[in-house]
Amino acid sequence: MNEIDWIPDAALLQRFDRPGPRYTSYPTADRFGPAYDARRHAKVLAERRLAVVKPLSLYVHLPFCNTLCYYCGCNKIITKQYSHATKYLRYLEREMDLVAGILGRRRRAEQLHWGGGTPTFLAEDELRELMGMQRARFEFAPDGEYSIEIDPRSAGAGKIAVLAEIGFNRLSMGVQDFDPDVQKAVNRIQSFEVTKTAVDAAREHRFKSVNIDLIYGLPRQTPERFAETLAKTLSLKPDRIALYNYAHLPTLFKPQRRINEAELPSPATRIELLQLAIRTLTDAGYVYIGMDHFARPDDELARAQKMGHLHRNFQGYSTRAECDLVAFGVSAISAVGATYSQNVKTLEEYYERLDRNELPVLRGVELNADDVLRRAVIQSLMCHFTLSVESIETAYLVNFREYFAEELQALREYEELGMVEIEDEWITVTPKGRLFVRAIAMVFDRYLRQGQTAARYSKVV
Repeated sequence: MNEIDWIPDAALLQRFDRPGPRYTSYPTADRFGPAYDARRHAKVLAERRLAVVKPLSLYVHLPFCNTLCYYCGCNKIITKQYSHATKYLRYLEREMDLVAGILGRRRRAEQLHWGGGTPTFLAEDELRELMGMQRARFEFAPDGEYSIEIDPRSAGAGKIAVLAEIGFNRLSMGVQDFDPDVQKAVNRIQSFEVTKTAVDAAREHRFKSVNIDLIYGLPRQTPERFAETLAKTLSLKPDRIALYNYAHLPTLFKPQRRINEAELPSPATRIELLQLAIRTLTDAGYVYIGMDHFARPDDELARAQKMGHLHRNFQGYSTRAECDLVAFGVSAISAVGATYSQNVKTLEEYYERLDRNELPVLRGVELNADDVLRRAVIQSLMCHFTLSVESIETAYLVNFREYFAEELQALREYEELGMVEIEDEWITVTPKGRLFVRAIAMVFDRYLRQGQTAARYSKVV
């Protein structure tokens, strides 16, 4: 079953109004450590070259933005100096040479994603240049998924034409809210007309999928205003909509200190905004994929979930579970085999490492057998809302009920609330529990169960 047919009531939403991981990885990125370094990562890549060759999913982090959005928690660099991108591209090329030299050139890439920051900060010739760098080192599959995050304010019709020309076939664009007063409060002024121009250009150039990002819980939002934003968004007919909960963490993200906390919606209003959005989007025919993603029934994400092929990685939901994720740029995170690694977070460190001809790895983790098992359990719940006990036992040679005895006991709370069904061979997240799947997955997180803090995470709903 793919549709949400139950809108959570306020009491249940308040009960689970607590922080938790988004599970773009398990273990989560805050568990990475310095013991996994550049030398170890080079060895992992070299071993991967000799193993059964898996296709690649490539990611490039482009950190530059020319304006500061106050809500943003991304690793970004605010600058009007467009020459910074020229130097950054030279070092990206060095990193690609290092990685391709170890992993093997002309490896097949079936996915590509450019994120940021604002990838469309780059000029048109720089976009062509960066894509050329990657195509020179990797073999792009003709039927691959090639996506980019754009800011419609820096991606007019001409730049979108260039993106299509160089091979992108999916776009994701930030909107957050169309209301001018809300936009002013978060310092992101972006008219509906500018956004529509970008969507129309994407349609004209036959992009397969257009995603729009929205955020609920921003300052000055009201149900009435957000209803108008939802209506305008639906009028653009996006293939996917990502609906994020604003996580106000000013101690972690300095730009958020510019937000007037007195203007943030009350907990009750935030719940009302969420209920309104779910009802509006599902009534319009969108399928609730999970977490904060909605898609049209014919979209590839919805089809992948229906076929049992949906996957979750650092870009969110994905359709290519079999790929190794190889990432480039500051703070970028790779997932190769049973390892995760993250690059250094500042340009100075990034350039310094590459000047020494070293991979710019800051930290990472090698998964042990327990991590791999729990990752499979959490992935299944997050992507498909079901878990086959037999498949886990067969794949990982465990007695599920003995291995997860404490976790099954903890799940009883959710079972009593009608959020999960626990049977001999299946654990199923019910429609009532799907919005809370992060909380349900947390039951299987060994690090959280050992008492390690969840305070740094965003709210579950």
